[in-house]
Amino acid sequence: MKNTKLRTVKIIILIVIIPVLAAFTLAGCKAAEVAETTAVETTATEETSAETVEETTAEQTTEEEIIIGEITGNINILSGLDLSDKVLNSRPMAVMVENNTPARPQSGLIYADVVFEVVDEGGITRFVAVYSSYDANLIGPVRSARPYYAEIAASFDPVYVFWGTHPTFYKVIENLGLDYLTPLGDDTGNSSVTSNFVDPWNPGEGVDAIRDGTRQRPHNAYVRIPRMKEIAEKLGYSLEGGQSSFRFKEDASESERGNITDITINFSDPLFKVAFKYDSKTNTYLRYCGGQPSNDRETGKQITVNNVIVLLTDIVKSASAEGHMLVRTTQSGNAYYFLDGIVIEGTWDRKSALEPFTFRDMDGKTVLFNRGQTWVSMIPGIERLEY
Repeated sequence: MKNTKLRTVKIIILIVIIPVLAAFTLAGCKAAEVAETTAVETTATEETSAETVEETTAEQTTEEEIIIGEITGNINILSGLDLSDKVLNSRPMAVMVENNTPARPQSGLIYADVVFEVVDEGGITRFVAVYSSYDANLIGPVRSARPYYAEIAASFDPVYVFWGTHPTFYKVIENLGLDYLTPLGDDTGNSSVTSNFVDPWNPGEGVDAIRDGTRQRPHNAYVRIPRMKEIAEKLGYSLEGGQSSFRFKEDASESERGNITDITINFSDPLFKVAFKYDSKTNTYLRYCGGQPSNDRETGKQITVNNVIVLLTDIVKSASAEGHMLVRTTQSGNAYYFLDGIVIEGTWDRKSALEPFTFRDMDGKTVLFNRGQTWVSMIPGIERLEY
């Protein structure tokens, strides 16, 4: 009887314990399954994240566009020249230089890394000369700014040097946020642009600039890059930085050079018609203007460049009494790139006046330029270009 009771208790205990153990076992299995599922999901998520990172990296690499043959390393961002004691990599200084006949021959253009040439009122062209590789000791004649010249200068994030401007244009320079140097400021109160270096007025060397006594106003104002840098530094402008539109390669070998020997650009009338003549031996282009060699006033050397660029854009005369021009420097247009004796047809573009220009061929590939000086001309139509 006692044994029977004991058996009955054991049976009851087993009936209670077995389901509990089964429940725990089932819960354990489910927990393991959940843990396993979570681990798989986590691994899958990690793999997906890794794939996403790889894809993003691949996209970034594609956007950065690694180009075979491109020169990189310790080079100037505007000229592509190897840096040395003589070749600098200073923040660009963009200087307004005029091209009216009384201003010729000009001083210092042979030392510019990049020169943009665009028509101004009356058919006269003017230059935005950009310096970084060399500190030109004399540049000029320096003249006034225009909105499109300021926009072109802004593409290099430079210190912008100009000799005043029309009262309505100071606001454009202010809105661009340019670090600037000018002896003439805005006295209308419409902008915050003030004079920040001294115009000597009288002939001779002044504390900040020069008035050439052998030339008449307004064709006799000159500046020196070393002095402009001193003034810029005192004003708190950085002398480092800048941005560039250019990427570089080695010159084509002599056997690979083309035979396009003459490039003619008709800005307005014959006095401002520009020609570049290609020399295959040196792989350079000699500049002429108005039928005459474009020589440096001090050295007598002819301006010789390594790349010639022609950009097509909208250029029209405004309704202003002064006949100021309206020139589009953003969005896009067709382009012709002359180097190595050949021409590469393509396009130019930039979204805003604060961005560098982008130069591509017809396949959308970035154009690589020869190291050295580049001359850029902006014209309204292909009919003004002959080659």
